[in-house]
Amino acid sequence: MSLMITDECIACDACREECPTLAIEEGDPIYVIDQDRCTECVGYYDEPSCISVCPVDCIVPDPDNVESVEELKHKYEQIESEN
Repeated sequence: MSLMITDECIACDACREECPTLAIEEGDPIYVIDQDRCTECVGYYDEPSCISVCPVDCIVPDPDNVESVEELKHKYEQIESEN
């Protein structure tokens, strides 16, 4: 399942700097997560790094984008092959 940022976002930039896939971008008025790039840090870390640094706990699973670990691994491999 990809992640999403809720309206509680304070646009502090902490999550964007932690994202290894550059999936988090500044939006108006809150930050947004590119569902095509979010791997929930599968392949990079044990847990999503953006969640751990968010001071207001506004990053949550996106119920409209459910993905299995295998799908997230495949997305990770595609992103890594771009580099």
